[in-house]
Amino acid sequence: QAEKLSFLIQALVKASRLETGIITTAPEPQPVGPLLEGALAQARPQAEAKGLTLAAEPCGAAARFDRKWTAEALFNVVDNAVKYTPPGGQVAVTVTPWDTLVKIDVADTGRGIPEGEQGAIFQRFYREAAVHDVEGVGLGLFLTREIVTRQGGYVKVSSAPGQGATFSLFLPRG
Repeated sequence: QAEKLSFLIQALVKASRLETGIITTAPEPQPVGPLLEGALAQARPQAEAKGLTLAAEPCGAAARFDRKWTAEALFNVVDNAVKYTPPGGQVAVTVTPWDTLVKIDVADTGRGIPEGEQGAIFQRFYREAAVHDVEGVGLGLFLTREIVTRQGGYVKVSSAPGQGATFSLFLPRG
């Protein structure tokens, strides 16, 4: 319980500092590959414990982002994919470079998100009623959205119940 409380306090402090501008991001051009590798390395133990396939395609793309904060944002999405995917499922991370943006997709074979809930999941403390048995406090996607938008990017979700979800992080290239 103390560990859960500490996590909650840290997440609240980060959210508050991001919102008030105390924490700022410092985006700079850099390769996306190490960002993916770091997020997958963090999530791998939990994925392996559940028997999930966790993979990313090799990536040579570059974007403009703050390494520390964007790593946290991407990990939040990958961590959610692992949490909400049943044992034996898959989580795949792919990167698509475009002219002005790089799109990072995190796709899972989880339970999916009803269309009516998709806008709400990025709100602070929002937890869908059907997932209250899964550990979390409802700050991860809120923080992800705050971090990515403060760097000139955006986040979107595509999902349907029973068909998994794909979260897309769009980062500026220049």
